[in-house]
Amino acid sequence: MKRILLTAVVLSFASLPSLTPAAVTAEVLEVKKIWDAGRHNAFTDLLRWREQWWCVFREADDHVGGDGGIRVLVSADGTAWRSAARLTEPGIDLRDPKLSVTPAGKLMLNCGGSVYGGTKVLKSRQSRVLFSDDGSTWTAPRPILTPGEWMWRVTWHNGVAYGAAYDSKTASNAPSGPEWLLNLYRSTDGIVWELVKKMDVTGRPNETTLRFEPDGTMLMLVRREGDDRLGHIGRAKPPYQSWTWQATNHRFGGQNALRLPGGEWLVGTRDYTGITKGTAGSRTLLAQLQPDGKLASLAKFPSDGDTSYPGMVFRDGQLWFSYYSSHEGKTSIYLAKVAIRGG
Repeated sequence: MKRILLTAVVLSFASLPSLTPAAVTAEVLEVKKIWDAGRHNAFTDLLRWREQWWCVFREADDHVGGDGGIRVLVSADGTAWRSAARLTEPGIDLRDPKLSVTPAGKLMLNCGGSVYGGTKVLKSRQSRVLFSDDGSTWTAPRPILTPGEWMWRVTWHNGVAYGAAYDSKTASNAPSGPEWLLNLYRSTDGIVWELVKKMDVTGRPNETTLRFEPDGTMLMLVRREGDDRLGHIGRAKPPYQSWTWQATNHRFGGQNALRLPGGEWLVGTRDYTGITKGTAGSRTLLAQLQPDGKLASLAKFPSDGDTSYPGMVFRDGQLWFSYYSSHEGKTSIYLAKVAIRGG
């Protein structure tokens, strides 16, 4: 497979010293399909836990509609994968699974639970959480928060879980349509959540990834479906009440972020820049987050159309990067290994 080598140069930005100026290179070493058993396989996450690799994603009949289930894959070496579990809930479409590890060392999976009632029209939804001691046997999906709220990703920091949940209930009339709500929550057990802040993000905010700097500064990467649709990146120090915001130069789609040992941030997301009328055109992108909030492209993976939603793990100088794509016809799950230098 042809290797890809691209470079992004980051300039200094005095007001954001936590983002160290550096040049990072990304060389795609290999990309392999690891699963295509479902009719539609999508929305991945990836985790290293107990010396094994864990990959989760949704299996269903299509991108929306139907009763999707969560497939859990495990691998000792990242090459040979087997199914450890398939998680379902009658009448519920379980979507966008995300993995984390609790302070007690258990696997935690959070996901959305949508109701379509045999149609492609969303009737209701509510977030779910599940827990496991071994990755194979899981608790039943447990609803959290209130009906209508979707906590898209959970991130643990210093023994506390944080997540941003969005709700498409009408909050105000915006030029792009009814505005959506985005709330920041915290929990010590992943089940009972308390409100930290009602976020002031406009433009129909939805999928949100939270990450942390070593000093406790929280990064919030927010997908927006209204206004100009550009992703927004927020930063705040504890107790996460005062936020500064930057607009990126990309729309987000299934965005994930990872901090390198040198302090640089990598972002994986759907890249819409190649889309033209009458074609699919979207790709899965790896980029470096620059101090001004813009993304500098590092690599685009073999992908097209229905794609993105990466899982990201950095280990021994390599980025392990799971994603899904329909570029080979059937929407399938892929795993890429990328050499990262300079971070």
